[in-house]
Amino acid sequence: MDDGSVASVFSYTEKHQSYPGRVHGGMITAMLDELGLRALWSEEGNEDSFGVTVSLETKFRKPVPYNEQLIARGKIIKNSARFFTVDSKIVDKNGRVLAGGIVNYIKLDVARIAQNSSAHEEMCYLIEDGVKEIDLNIKEIEG
Repeated sequence: MDDGSVASVFSYTEKHQSYPGRVHGGMITAMLDELGLRALWSEEGNEDSFGVTVSLETKFRKPVPYNEQLIARGKIIKNSARFFTVDSKIVDKNGRVLAGGIVNYIKLDVARIAQNSSAHEEMCYLIEDGVKEIDLNIKEIEG
């Protein structure tokens, strides 16, 4: 994105539910976490940069629905030689923040993370969907 963040239009399915009509918190947290590495690649312009989650604080603000278009956004808010921090959000089509997280990572060489240095072969990447612009009219909400 123009502001240095990464964003994705996506939706959960009924397979991701906890209670009827709501996505499981673990699935929400996994999305918030996954945005971090992509944000690092975007900021540093290098897909050979890797990191491992050190801590993650998730705030669930509103129920996250499945079978609805959502937007995930991740933006680096702190970046040093060894650590980086990402502010991640999941918002609905009206721009309301449904869940957010502050995720802290340590930068590590891929050889220290994976058994082999070909981690890229085993990771999920962009699945082209034709979306070229995403309206990030994000509205912070109370509660």
